[in-house]
Amino acid sequence: MDAKVSEFDNVGDILVLPLFQGTDKAPNNALNGLSRTQRSLVNEALSSKSFSGKNGKQLSVWTAGCQVVLVGMGEEPSDKECRDGGAKTLAALSKDHGTNITVRFTTGWSTEKMSLFAEGMILRDYDFDKYLQKKEDDDQGNWNLNCQASARHQGPLSVAVAKSVAVTKGVHMARELGNEPANIMYPEEYARRATEWADGKPNVEVEVWDYSRLQKEGMHGVIAVGKGSERKPCMVFFRLNPNAEMNKQVPCIVGKGITFDTGGISIKPSAGMEDMKFDMHGSATVFGLFVALYESGYKGRVNGITCMAENMPSAGAYRPGDIINTYSGKTIEVLNTDAEGRNVLSDGLWKAGELNPSFIVDLATLTGACVVALGHEASGLWSNDEKLSARIHAAGNAEDEIAWPMPLLPAFEKEMTGSKIADVQNLGKGRWGGACTAAGFLKQFVQERNGKQIPWAHLDIAGTAWGASTNAMVAHGATGIHVRTLHRLITE
Repeated sequence: MDAKVSEFDNVGDILVLPLFQGTDKAPNNALNGLSRTQRSLVNEALSSKSFSGKNGKQLSVWTAGCQVVLVGMGEEPSDKECRDGGAKTLAALSKDHGTNITVRFTTGWSTEKMSLFAEGMILRDYDFDKYLQKKEDDDQGNWNLNCQASARHQGPLSVAVAKSVAVTKGVHMARELGNEPANIMYPEEYARRATEWADGKPNVEVEVWDYSRLQKEGMHGVIAVGKGSERKPCMVFFRLNPNAEMNKQVPCIVGKGITFDTGGISIKPSAGMEDMKFDMHGSATVFGLFVALYESGYKGRVNGITCMAENMPSAGAYRPGDIINTYSGKTIEVLNTDAEGRNVLSDGLWKAGELNPSFIVDLATLTGACVVALGHEASGLWSNDEKLSARIHAAGNAEDEIAWPMPLLPAFEKEMTGSKIADVQNLGKGRWGGACTAAGFLKQFVQERNGKQIPWAHLDIAGTAWGASTNAMVAHGATGIHVRTLHRLITE
């Protein structure tokens, strides 16, 4: 979507008027550029009982040459209601009326609320339809958005809208990667796309450790999970502004990248297994974050690591009862091959610690237990550092990507270090607290620095990476969750 900010001039093909409850006549400038007949039709609609202005209510007024859409915002809409209002408005529009949208913000709108409404429209402008057959006349072009406001708002609104466009490119990249089927999106293909994206960008580096390099480095957490597939595992390193702030500790973001998860030898039930193409969304978010940081012009240095594998059963697959020698030197007793995400992250987290980061955040579609606890409304958040946890929680709230703090109790860690034959085991004692014991497992692979663990946070996105039907920003499929959260965390 192309988006710009201007004064009250052309109306375009579709004129969107977001109005507050109690509006019974068009505010100043709302109908600029419309004919007398068009103005009369809109004012009649506003004065009738057909449009109340209540939040979530819309009324479309057809006029020759321009469709006018009245959008109810309620009395004092929250940030979420503004963002959702924009998303729902775009979702309801048809390109049969044209692709040039004008949104006019008039009386009562602050710059911040305007920018959130526009952001909702920009975020919603994504569909994964590349594998559908289309007729030539099905291609109606891309949306063009023109946000119109009074002169005093135009400068800051232009900055905000440009930022939303930049960050949304990262969100949409994450959705695209997550939505791809597993026969298309496998570890090497993810690495190829990352390398292709970085090509020609002087402040971006992407390095790929292929299967042979993983073996050389002793990355057996990743290797064990991926060796059963003919699509061999790899690890992808992202570096933004690699030569900046060389003496400064900077963030490192780590993503689980299981491009398809059958469960391995501990195979999953067939019902719903098609959704396991989304099991790489942690790595999709990392890729999307770097796109967002690059597009928004962030000048700081940031590192990213994605642990890519396909978990398949075969004669060469790892088994329950196996012992894995991880990159850290610690050993893992495998009790269930479907608890695979934590195995690949064990290598990624330890490697992240070698980069001397200011903090580490990992993202993983890790446990069904997190979905049981939080549904599709929030990601689980575990951390060894209260300040980092609070910052992530606040950033998630600001972006309406809720990260809910969860307990990281010593008892959960003790469950995972209770193996009699290895340093850790990849499954707890029972079904209770499964998301918490998984976090306790990951904590064992966070390095210490000066006698204390590096600040680290774990985001379990199993419930928020897809299937979030209440998320107005998403039509279907992958959500691109926490690209915006982490962009805010790092840049602000």
